[in-house]
Amino acid sequence: MSIATEIRSRLAALEPIRLDLEDQSEQHRGHAGYRAGGNTHWRLTIVSPRFAGQPVVARHRMVYEALGSLMQNPIHALAITARAPEETKGT
Repeated sequence: MSIATEIRSRLAALEPIRLDLEDQSEQHRGHAGYRAGGNTHWRLTIVSPRFAGQPVVARHRMVYEALGSLMQNPIHALAITARAPEETKGT
């Protein structure tokens, strides 16, 4: 299973209605945590009703908890945009 597939699978626990995941590792070549082949630096946009009423820090913790051990290896950096559905209306 690819890392992207594993990430998506684990984040399914948050019941996302939108999940955009981009491997940005190549843009970080030469930076700390970079490994050839990617899968180290990611950008995530996730929209879930589970985020309603939750502050940003709690939303990020929910994502980290869902990803579990992937946050130690292979993920080195994860840029997260986490919104509740009502925060995306009109965008």
